[in-house]
Amino acid sequence: MTRRGWLLFVALGIIWGLPYLLIKVGVGELSPLVVVFLRVASAAVILAPIAAIRGQFSGLRGRWHWVALFAVMEIMIPFFTLTWAEQRISSSLAALLVAAVPMVAAITAWRLGIDDRLTGTRITGLVIGLIGVGFLIGLDLGGGDLLSVAAVGVTIVGYATAPLIIARKLTDAPSMAVIAAALTINAVVYAPLAWFSRPDHPVSANVWLSLLVLGVLCTAVAFIVFFALISEAGPSRATLITYVNPAVALLLGVVILHEALTAGLIIGFPLVLLGSYLATRRAALIEESEPHM
Repeated sequence: MTRRGWLLFVALGIIWGLPYLLIKVGVGELSPLVVVFLRVASAAVILAPIAAIRGQFSGLRGRWHWVALFAVMEIMIPFFTLTWAEQRISSSLAALLVAAVPMVAAITAWRLGIDDRLTGTRITGLVIGLIGVGFLIGLDLGGGDLLSVAAVGVTIVGYATAPLIIARKLTDAPSMAVIAAALTINAVVYAPLAWFSRPDHPVSANVWLSLLVLGVLCTAVAFIVFFALISEAGPSRATLITYVNPAVALLLGVVILHEALTAGLIIGFPLVLLGSYLATRRAALIEESEPHM
């Protein structure tokens, strides 16, 4: 990659490693509904005007039902289930479980017939990744936390399947318009829910600041940087960010939140990343010229 490409890559790795920490801070004093609303609303306020000024919303004409479905699968459900889960499990564990998204995406694409290249290497990656997830869950959790892990599992499925909507139905739609519209839809849906679950106690400045950073930097700015990275380095190299941000989230959780560096994290983390890499490696090499979000 070019020097600019590396700068964008490093910046995005850090930016997308932050949300888990910020969500953990947010749910310490606010309901998950409020946290999600503030995240999507602040991002929508930034991205929607940009897409409107560029006239990109016209590119969604006749496709709004697919945009709405993408909004549900990429944001509405996953953002809530992840935020809800972080009330009970560490930000580090949540981030490392989400690192399994490429594996689930590979399985989903294969089952839907989008990618039929289920090679020995990819099967090996899936097995290694599942073993890693097993270590994360088996060594770190008590039975009472399994529901939270299941909630993260819902997030993983959403993150893995939503891009397929882009690839099959919105491949030539303006990316900025799609994500801006999806965020706006979610802001409208979550607004009344957040109002009824608003806090009835003073909220610390640290929480408000964390949510501002979560929405503005980690959502709005992050997508702008991501689009720039795709343009600079290509879609396949851009997706390698999946293997960087969990490590950043783990480091932040341990250093800032003083979360325990458990045996499950130490053993499971490398296995999940290795499994995700092997499970998607062939597709990434073959489809490098095919843009996706």
